Amino acid sequence: MRLDDLYLWYLGDPATPRYVGALKLVSAGKGVSLHYGKEWLANGFALSEDLPLVDNEFLPPGRLAADAQRAVGAVDDARPDRWGEKVIRFAEKPKRLSLMEYLYYAGDDRFGALGASTSSSTYSPRAVSPLPRLDDAQQLSEVAAKIEASEPITALEAKMIAGGGSPLGGAKPKALIDIDGEQWVIKFFNNESVDTPLIEHATMTLARRAGIAVAETQVIRLAGANALAVRRFDRERRRRIHGISAGTAIRAATASGVEPEMGYPELARILRRIGITRDEMNQRDARELFRRMVFNILIDNTDDHEKNHSLLVVNPFDNGRLKLAPAYDVLPTNSGQGYQELICGAQGRDSTLENAMSQCDAFGLLPTQATAEVAKVIDAVNAWQEHFAKTGVTALDIESLAERIDGEQLLSQRIGFDPARFQTSPAKRKKPSPFRRP
Repeated sequence: MRLDDLYLWYLGDPATPRYVGALKLVSAGKGVSLHYGKEWLANGFALSEDLPLVDNEFLPPGRLAADAQRAVGAVDDARPDRWGEKVIRFAEKPKRLSLMEYLYYAGDDRFGALGASTSSSTYSPRAVSPLPRLDDAQQLSEVAAKIEASEPITALEAKMIAGGGSPLGGAKPKALIDIDGEQWVIKFFNNESVDTPLIEHATMTLARRAGIAVAETQVIRLAGANALAVRRFDRERRRRIHGISAGTAIRAATASGVEPEMGYPELARILRRIGITRDEMNQRDARELFRRMVFNILIDNTDDHEKNHSLLVVNPFDNGRLKLAPAYDVLPTNSGQGYQELICGAQGRDSTLENAMSQCDAFGLLPTQATAEVAKVIDAVNAWQEHFAKTGVTALDIESLAERIDGEQLLSQRIGFDPARFQTSPAKRKKPSPFRRP
C-alpha cells in the first residue's frame, strides 16, 4: 500500500479525536505538507508558530538536504525517531520507505497528541497490539537486540514490538511498555563500554539535585544487563499533551525559511516570548534552560541536540503557551569532545562556562543571577562520584567517566569558576577566559 495521502488528527482526548487536516507527500517524495480542514480552521489552534490558522497548503522547507526527509512544522515531531524507523523496516516491512509510511506505521502512541489516519472522517490509525507490560521487558530486550543486529525476527516478535510510537530520542534500542497503567519508554543496554542505563538514571537524579526538572526514571533489572524506564511526560492520565521539539520551535520562529542554527539562547528567547506567563513561569523556564545547559557542559553530555529538548503546549485551545518539558536523555557521552550539539553562546558550541555566561541575558538573567545558577550546578556536579556510587554505578564505570568529567578541561572550570569575573558585560572583560578551548 502506497501512502501519498494521510489525514492528521488531534488526540488530546483520545475518546473524541478531532480532524486537523490533510497530509500530502511533496518535494519529490521527501517532504510532507499540511492543509488544515475547515472545522479546524474555525475551532482549532496553530500546531506551531509556522502553521497559523490560514486556508492554504503549508510546505516543508524547499532546500532539503539530499538525504533529508521532513514534515512541515509540528507534524515532523509526530514521526518516529531513527530507532522507530528501524523497527518499522523490520516489523512492518512497508513496500516503500517514504516519510509518509513512517508517519503512518508509527501507530497510535507517538510523541504528543497528533495521530495519522487513512481517513478524514474517522480516526483510523495503524492497528497494533496492546503495549507490552513490564513482565515482557526481558523478551522485548531480546527482540530489540535482534533488530539492532539486523537479525530476522518472527511474526510474533514483530507484533510485540511494532507500534512503539516515537518518543523523542535517537537511534538506540527502546520500546514502549505499560507499567501500572501508564506508558513508559524502556531503553536497553546496547553493548556500550559502561552501564549506560544505570548511568543515565544516576545522571537524571543528579540533575534533579541541581534544581532541574527531569522525567521520572527507574532501573529495570534484566538478565545480564540493566534497562532504564522513563515515564512519558506527554501523557497525563488518559489525556495526551501536544508538544514540539526544540528544533521545531526554533525553525517555526525563523521566518526566513532558511535552516536556522540551533541554540540554547534562541530557545530561551522563545520561552520568554511565548512561554506560560502565570507566576512568571516563562522566566523560570528560561532560567532552568540555562541551568540545563551548564549541567550538560559540566557532566560531559554533548549529545544535547534539538530532539533532546521538548516544549509542551499548555491550554492549546486558549493561548497555546509553551512550557519547558522535563529533561530527558541526560547522561555523560564520555567523549570529552569539548563541543555541545546546541549553540551555547558567543563562542558557538564550545563546552565552557565562559561561553555559557556570554549570552546569559538571552535567558533573562543578570550576570549575578547567572553566576548563582552556575554555582548551584557546580555544587551538584562536584558530588557526582558519590551520587553515582550510591545509585549503584560500579567503581570501574565511575573511573571511566572521571577521565572526562574530572579531566582537566571540565574540572578546572568547576574549581576555577570566579563569579567576580562575570559581573561586567563580556565586551568589557579585558582578559580571555583561561577555560576557553584553543
